[in-house]
This record gives sequence, structure tokens and C-alpha cells, in this order.
Amino acid sequence: MSNLHYLWFDQNFVFGTAICSLLLLTVYFRQKGLEHVLVHYRWLIVCLFLLPASFFFDVFMYIRAWVIFKFNSAPKQHDARVKNIQQQVKNWKPSDGKKMCTGRPGWATVSLRLGKYKQDMKKININLMDILEVDTKRQVVRVEPLVTMGQLTSLLLPLGWTLPIVPELDDLTLGGLIMGTGVETSSHKYGLMQHICLSYELVLPDGSVVTCTKDKNADLFYAVPWSHGTLGFLVSAEVKIIPSKQYVRIAYHPKHSIDAVVRCFTKESMDTEKNDFVECLSYSKDTAVVMTGNFTDIFETGKLNKIGSWYKPWFFKHVEKCLQNGPKVEYIPLRDYYHRHTRSIFWELQDIIPFGNHPVFRLIAGWLVPPKVSLLKLTQGETVKKLYEDHHVVQDMLVPIRKMKECLNTFDKEIKVYPLWLCPFYLPDNPGMIHPTNKDGEMYMDIGAYGEPRTANFNNVKTIRRLEKATKDFGGFQMLYADSYLTKAEFHAMFDHTLYGKVRASISFCEERMPEIYDKVHKEK
Repeated sequence: MSNLHYLWFDQNFVFGTAICSLLLLTVYFRQKGLEHVLVHYRWLIVCLFLLPASFFFDVFMYIRAWVIFKFNSAPKQHDARVKNIQQQVKNWKPSDGKKMCTGRPGWATVSLRLGKYKQDMKKININLMDILEVDTKRQVVRVEPLVTMGQLTSLLLPLGWTLPIVPELDDLTLGGLIMGTGVETSSHKYGLMQHICLSYELVLPDGSVVTCTKDKNADLFYAVPWSHGTLGFLVSAEVKIIPSKQYVRIAYHPKHSIDAVVRCFTKESMDTEKNDFVECLSYSKDTAVVMTGNFTDIFETGKLNKIGSWYKPWFFKHVEKCLQNGPKVEYIPLRDYYHRHTRSIFWELQDIIPFGNHPVFRLIAGWLVPPKVSLLKLTQGETVKKLYEDHHVVQDMLVPIRKMKECLNTFDKEIKVYPLWLCPFYLPDNPGMIHPTNKDGEMYMDIGAYGEPRTANFNNVKTIRRLEKATKDFGGFQMLYADSYLTKAEFHAMFDHTLYGKVRASISFCEERMPEIYDKVHKEK
């Protein structure tokens, strides 16, 4: 059965077949002069083509992952795949004049950025998308970088285990969350994704393979997070796992003033013994719902809410009702809780399918949502791209929680995008790119803004530049999956390059063959 892997087509082939059809449709519409269809009736394209394509792709990948893990074929293929990557890297020639990056196309990522830098680089194919091992004795899962959060929770939860941190969108990959960053509502206890990783296996720019931990090759281990694939190619990682329970008990705390929101959110975030999860959705400057959650294996009669079911209202709409109805407690199945924002892509889907939360649509077609972000990017067309760039914000800023009120006021003044997603996380003073203002470690929060600004004077570049400056002034950091307009000097001032520069200098051919972080994340790149 070790060769059963070959009975299942590569995901790039399957995904490519689906997108080719969609591309042909897009080209057809453009040739017919119907670009306005892709703008004004985008929901039609999404509902008729992207939703079914996304659904069947998910079904295929779920079956593929189950079969490969069931027959334990992934570990047997991993070494051969890594050797293939090594060979691609060793084939690099100075005459190419190009630095290396992964061959994954920009549209295939969850980030809305297309990654134009890939056009001028040598692309290395990284076909690593399987869970290699679940070791319950060591409490570790070993995975390849293209494994998704949905894939991990589908496998681990039935086994009674989970990751300490599970970023909620199904399609987020572990590699992206390590090389970039990952945060979730348990991060006030466990930190960022990098803080639950035990080891990284990388192919370095000279084609060699190295494993690093906090005790072995420690400088490389601490330099990998936030490095965005500029030190080598991640081929596997070991991540902590913890015992899971069946449900999460959620308490909803509606607040009606900014001071009340700040007090409640800060208090609950600091209480890491009491709360397993803390989250806040802010619906205006003065209205928000703070949510606290805890693992449990039991639920009270009449209070179970399977929010992940296709016919259920979108989670952020469900939460908003608490502003009128008052505090309450309910129980949500654990996987439903982890992926509570997946079906509505937080609240972005309401701009794409305006009637998507209508009960009739949910009942008839709710089982098909969400469409793949990658397919949305691939088929959006130049007009939609321009509209998104000029009239849309997708940003996450990480700031000390003690600056919460100032931060909320700044976001309200600059963009007035609601809801806002607020998530606390603990930031220890480890070596690497980011450090807390307090050398003993500090509680931070992620403020996520996704949507159309409601301020009259919004200008994408100027407004984001002001938010970047405010974030730096608050002692915070910008998540680099989104548009960044920082100058190189500002980028180095926000992110500590000391260890990163030392490691790059120590790795053979790194400067010659790999781009720097700034060259990959700046808006113009």
C-alpha cells in the first residue's frame, strides 16, 4: 500500500483543471466586453462556478488526506520529495540571475496579495501537503508546510487532540503561519504559532537539509518565524498538540462604551487560568461583544449551538444579536468553534454574495460556502482588483493591549471598518524579528480590519501609511500578509533584523540566492 499515493493526483493538477475552466470563462467574458458582469454581478460567477469548484476540491482533498494518512504513505514519500527540492535548489545557476522562491502561484494563497515578486524569480516546486506523524506520547504532530488548518483539525479532533493555537480559516497553511505569523483566541495563553513549534526542517540555499530546534541550530530556529521563506525552504515542522474536548462553552459579554470594552477585554485576556479562549468583535466605536470560552465535554440542555452547520447564520451576525438581547452562554462543538469565521470568510463574503446570510440561501446553498479565496483572486479581473485596492482594507496590526483604547480610536478615525476582530496574544521576549516593549514579555492584541472603509477622506496609500506609523508608535507590528507601504528604513525600525542578518550571513549562498523579507512583502513587490 506504500504506493497508494500515486493513485491520487497531485493537488496542483486537480486544482489546475478546475481553474482552467474558470479562466476560460473569465477570458470569454472579457472578450465579449462584459467586464461589468464580473464587477456588478460577481455573485453570479461565484454562485454558479466558484462555489461548486471549491466544494468538490475540498471533498477531493479531504478524501486524499484521509487515505494517505490511513495507509501511512506520506512519511515514505517525504524523503523523496525533499530530495527533489534539494535537486531543484542545487540546479540554481549564477547565470540565471534570479533568486529563489516557492513555485506556489500568488493567487493560490489566502492573502489577497498576488506576490508580483515571483515573476522575476526561480520557482522551486514545493509539493508537501501531508501530515507525517501524530506522536501522542511526545504530544507532537509532524507536518509538511502545505497542510491546512482544516486538514489538521479534521484529523486530530477525532483522535482526541488539537493544536494549542488553531487559526480559524480552513485554508491557512502551517507553513504560511510559521514563515509569516499565526494568532488565535487561545494565543493569550500560548502566544503566536511560532511559540508552539518545536522544530523546523529546511532545505537551505546550498541544497543541504538541516533541522533546527531551540537547542540545536538555535539561531536559525528563532530566525525562521516572520522570515517569509528567505532563509530556506521549509519542508516539515514539529508542533505541540494538547488533549482536546468536545465542546467550547462560550460566554458573550456585550458592551456599549469603548471604556467598558477595553476594561472587559483586558481583564479577560489577562486571566489565562480562567479562560481558554478570548475574542472580541467590535461593531462600532462604542459597541462590541467580548467572548470568553472554555473546553468542556458536557453541555447544558437547550444551549448547544452547532454554528458550523450550513443552515446556521454567519457567526458574526449571530454574535451581533447579543448587543440587543444581552449576555448569554452557549456551547459550540470544538471544530465548529475553531472554524466559526470560515463560512463567511470573517465578514468578507457579505460583499461578494450580499444575500449569503439570508435563511433561504443558507438552506439551499449554505453547504457550498465558502468559495476558495484563491479562486476569488484568480477570477476577480483588473477592475475588481482596482476596486479592492482603492476601496478595501485587509490589515492586521499587533499592538500592546495597554494601547487598546488609543488603537481603537485611531482605526475609527482613519477607516471606520466594522466589525473589527480583536484577539489577545502573549508575546515573550524571544530572539527573532519581534520583541515586546516590556523585556519580561507582554500581552498584545491583534486588531483585524477587513472591509470597506466608511471615512470620507480614505486614501489607500496615505491611510495605511498613517496606520503603519501609529502601529509603530504604539510599539506594535504589522502582519506582512497584507499591503505594506513601509519604507525599508521604517521596516527595519519596526522589525529587529539583528538575528536575521546574522543567520543570513552564516548560511552559504543565502545572500546570493534568496531575497530579503522586504523584497517579498512590500506592496510594490
